[in-house]
Amino acid sequence: MLTRVKTPAEIKSMRESGKQLATVLAYLKKTIRTGMTTKEIADLAAEKLKTLGGKPAFLGYYGFPDVICISLNDEVVHGIPSKDRIISNGDIVSLDFGVKVDGMITDAAISVIVGERSNSPKQKLVDATEASLLAGINTLKDGVQVGTIASAIEDVLTEHKLGIVRDLVGHGVGHELHEDPNIPNYGRANTGMKLKEGMTIAIEPMATMGGHAVYTESDGWTIKTSDQTLAAHFEHTVLITKTGFEILTAL
Repeated sequence: MLTRVKTPAEIKSMRESGKQLATVLAYLKKTIRTGMTTKEIADLAAEKLKTLGGKPAFLGYYGFPDVICISLNDEVVHGIPSKDRIISNGDIVSLDFGVKVDGMITDAAISVIVGERSNSPKQKLVDATEASLLAGINTLKDGVQVGTIASAIEDVLTEHKLGIVRDLVGHGVGHELHEDPNIPNYGRANTGMKLKEGMTIAIEPMATMGGHAVYTESDGWTIKTSDQTLAAHFEHTVLITKTGFEILTAL
């Protein structure tokens, strides 16, 4: 389904959904430490969201078994939380979360490096992936074309010599978790569908320290880099306005 121009009431619900989502991700970022399991992190996300009053958008989506996707290191996206996955110092942990309020959905992701704080290549991967997200967002306004968003993301990731995952894309969001159009992380400016004021989209660059190829693990969900290089993932749900944008999943 094509993402629709949202009504003022729907935008109000998405603002609340996004605020709750951002609150949970900020809480998890502050709380994650070595020795925790990914299931413990997921349970904290569920508990925190419950206190805020929202509903998890991922739980049960095409059968997904938990409230949040937690992906480590060479896992790009869709990692299933597990009591057997223990966080180690220096792990890249990607947290992808969706929240529903009054039937309206927001979707966002962050990648954090646990414990380690350095000017390491993995820190540069994380920082550049986040920078590419912001570059894509900064193109937004009424009438922007999908290719312009994609090109801005690609420029940043290419500048940092990172692999751009091509099989996974951003998307419209709101009434459903995934709505049309798809928003790739590479493309040509001034091409593709024009987006309108009042539409809401999820922009989500996924980058690697190697190539673009990925594959799905035997669990049917976890997507990993084919060359086993590290990956990072950032995402925001954004409202397109007449002259710019409003990030709905930022505190």
